[in-house]
Amino acid sequence: MTTVEQTQNPEIKQAYDKRFQRIMDCVALKQPDRMPVALHATFWLAKYGGITYKELMYDYEKNMAIGERAVLEFEPDGVAPLFALTCMGRSLEAIGFKQLQWPGHGVGDSQPYQYLDREYMKPEEYDDFLFDPTGFYLQKYLPRVASAFEGIEDLPIFPGMHYLRLVNGIRPFSKPTVRKALENLMKAAEEVDRFATHSAMFNKRMNSLGYPLISAFHSVSPYDFVADYFRGATGMMKDLFRHKDKLLALLEKASVFLTRMTITNAKLSGVDIVMIPTHWAPDAFMSGKQFETFWWPTFRKMLIGLIDAGLIPMPLWEVDCTKRLEIIRDVPPGKCIYWFERTDMVKAFEVLGDVVALRGNLSPSLMTTGKPEEVDAAVKHLVDNVFNRGGKLILDCAFGLPDETPVENARAMFHAARKYAG
Repeated sequence: MTTVEQTQNPEIKQAYDKRFQRIMDCVALKQPDRMPVALHATFWLAKYGGITYKELMYDYEKNMAIGERAVLEFEPDGVAPLFALTCMGRSLEAIGFKQLQWPGHGVGDSQPYQYLDREYMKPEEYDDFLFDPTGFYLQKYLPRVASAFEGIEDLPIFPGMHYLRLVNGIRPFSKPTVRKALENLMKAAEEVDRFATHSAMFNKRMNSLGYPLISAFHSVSPYDFVADYFRGATGMMKDLFRHKDKLLALLEKASVFLTRMTITNAKLSGVDIVMIPTHWAPDAFMSGKQFETFWWPTFRKMLIGLIDAGLIPMPLWEVDCTKRLEIIRDVPPGKCIYWFERTDMVKAFEVLGDVVALRGNLSPSLMTTGKPEEVDAAVKHLVDNVFNRGGKLILDCAFGLPDETPVENARAMFHAARKYAG
């Protein structure tokens, strides 16, 4: 995360630096001048702006204006990349993305994302992936998950194309299917470039107003990478028993290229904090022994690689991970932020408070159905039992503001953060 360079206004720069320092103090396990509070939201912004989810997904200008208005009202210490999280409709459509439904495309105009859990890699294809991940992507995976890549599977097999073999080797590029795929990809890339340009503009605008980003690039754990996007839930659970050795080998390989990818993209973003949602780590999803065998080792390896590269990993531990706390404390102190969704934050502080900064975790149920005074009380509970006891807490909801959160409850959260820990 870099200091603000987009404004010459000394008051704005001072405000930016104070917000930035609060977050960095938490990471370094130092007591900040007050408890920082973050703004992370997806389709709640549509509610806040009085538009449909589909409009938020497709209208670049409306999206940017609503995001800016929310930031200026709530004055968070750290801002999520709000535009990038919510305005992908045109890009998803351009590449013909098949793994997700989104507002106005597969679901209603005011319904959230719907992931399509399917088997995008067959069990017998482990060997193909392990032997040549890039070849597997080109020949099989990409055409399965995005229609813009259909035809790319007719590209030549690149390993072995050397010396004079290059002459005949490039012949598949003349195939109509390949040429069509390349045309589709170039056209899709133009839309993606427009999206990325607007996203960068929004992030730069937030900095110029005095608000640092608390993350810009999202990554994934090796286990979740395989389970979510290749094997699917059912396939992955079977693989724990039927394809244990090949799964472990793929997890090791994935930890290497995911770490490299994350370092490259995080450095390009200019923001050192890397958000990593974790989908399969919760207590109920696998036994402790399975967690220690399949999930944690390669993720820890990835965390250490990111830390060594000067980045700050910020895993979002979804659902309840209370049984994992003693295991996941095995990281270098003062280098990570652990964001908890439903894990008891007081317990998390007791186990992890001397190792990592904490983020979260106001209840989604409370935020959506409670009253402002109940939100106020919940914030006070976290302040009294975590922050005021020495916990380095960045206040947030369980997974950002739930889409259905009344605006009054969001205001109550930010107001209470300053009232009790200001």
